[in-house]
Amino acid sequence: MLTGEVESAGLLLIISGPSGVGKTTITRAVERAIKGSVFSVSVTTRPKTVADVEGVDYRFISGDEFDRMIEHDELLEHADVFGKKYGTPRAWVEEHLGEGRLVILEIDVEGARQVKKKKPAAFAIFIEPPSEDVLLDRLRARNREDEDSIQRRFAEAKREIAEAKSGGFYDAFIVNNNLERAIEETLGLIHERRSG
Repeated sequence: MLTGEVESAGLLLIISGPSGVGKTTITRAVERAIKGSVFSVSVTTRPKTVADVEGVDYRFISGDEFDRMIEHDELLEHADVFGKKYGTPRAWVEEHLGEGRLVILEIDVEGARQVKKKKPAAFAIFIEPPSEDVLLDRLRARNREDEDSIQRRFAEAKREIAEAKSGGFYDAFIVNNNLERAIEETLGLIHERRSG
């Protein structure tokens, strides 16, 4: 597995992909493999679950606080996802970029579009499934939701994949048909970009 030292100039890395594609596993592998990298913790208005760790999974805030952050331009990107708000705190990202770190954002397509508009030097990678059938199987295998919810996520995933491919703001696409290979490919692309 590739690893690397922190370089003097930070890099903002965006990793996106539909639910069930393996992006969180890939993101966490990148964070472990590259010394000095940091994973951006989003703020959200969604309720905290028993499994969530404040400040690790998300920062849980009220709708009023979220709206205040938007009003004061404190979010690099924000989105409404299945009725809950999510956003990336700008100051935290800029502080870590200024320290020369690899800052990793795991965000949706709309968030990636917003970030690339504000930070064109960000490196955006979209993780996609080998096929729609495989994605649907993966969503069902997670055993997290009923069939109606799975079908909604599947429809959203197809829309997101189409938008990512037509949007012109992703720098690379990786098909995750083998997790270890997808991780290696992601690390290789990051290494190329940083040595660039």
